[in-house]
Amino acid sequence: MRLSNWLRYTVGTAFWGILFVSGTDKTSDADATPPAPPPGSTSASFRSLQQSTSAEKPKVMAAAHNLLQERYDLVNRPAPGVTMSRGKQVQAGVRVRLSNGLSWERLAALSAAEIRTRDLWPKGFLPLPHPKHGEGGMVFPRVQIEELKRQTGRDLTRFDLDFDLPDHVLPDFPPAIYLTTHPELGDVSQGKVVTLDNFRQLFSEILNPKQLDGLRLLLTPFPQQQFNSTEDRRSARASDGVACLDCHVNGHSNGATHLVGDIRPHPLRHRLDTPSLRGLFIQRLFGSQRALKTVEDFTEFERPGRRDAQRDQRAGARQSGSPHE
Repeated sequence: MRLSNWLRYTVGTAFWGILFVSGTDKTSDADATPPAPPPGSTSASFRSLQQSTSAEKPKVMAAAHNLLQERYDLVNRPAPGVTMSRGKQVQAGVRVRLSNGLSWERLAALSAAEIRTRDLWPKGFLPLPHPKHGEGGMVFPRVQIEELKRQTGRDLTRFDLDFDLPDHVLPDFPPAIYLTTHPELGDVSQGKVVTLDNFRQLFSEILNPKQLDGLRLLLTPFPQQQFNSTEDRRSARASDGVACLDCHVNGHSNGATHLVGDIRPHPLRHRLDTPSLRGLFIQRLFGSQRALKTVEDFTEFERPGRRDAQRDQRAGARQSGSPHE
């Protein structure tokens, strides 16, 4: 009985002691750390960030364009009679630039050791950095931005950065959609960009309810590192975020740029122009560095953003329910 009383006393004392100490620490932390500003507020720090990065933007874009011109021939030179499915002309010829005075024939005649020693490897075959590699993040072509603004009112313009590739090297816009289950229907997009505003009108007679709901989720914007409702964003106004099919427009690609997520450390990450989702139903491996077996594995393993739990929570990051989080 005495041992039982002693245990009861000890456990009770420890419980109240922990509760008291925790309550004290919580109060002191609250006093020491000011609360985060409410989502969507515009403080002096955000205005200062917007002004400073906007002022740097011309220099950043000039450096990006100079690098492209150094590495590639980006003249609009279409191949006669070769078009994409909706009629946009395909560009012709090799576009990687060689060192002055060097031809492809002379380069092919050199050994690998000579090319390495003389530093003659064409720079156009090296990884192309993000136009703002230190920060990265999604950057959208102007044609995509304008169409989403027209349909949904969302603005995916970044005040610190513009898209850097010319329109004539980008995929057809908007891309056609061909269903493997209904090839006889041809392009089911009817020449439109599919958004939350029009997807039911386009697909209600083609897809079943489960498929329609899946498409709805792919078209629903979620907070992202550069586009969210906090002051940690790169859009002038608070944003609902980015949808999966903002980049993979109509299940294809619009050339939107960001940094690949499955490489560490950050400076070694490669620029990634949005890959097409066409053929995904027969793809077996996902991820540029790891043999991930499903799209779900990939999305749980790597997520866009800085991986700062507090920032992600304020921005409205989704929780996958994965036991690994």
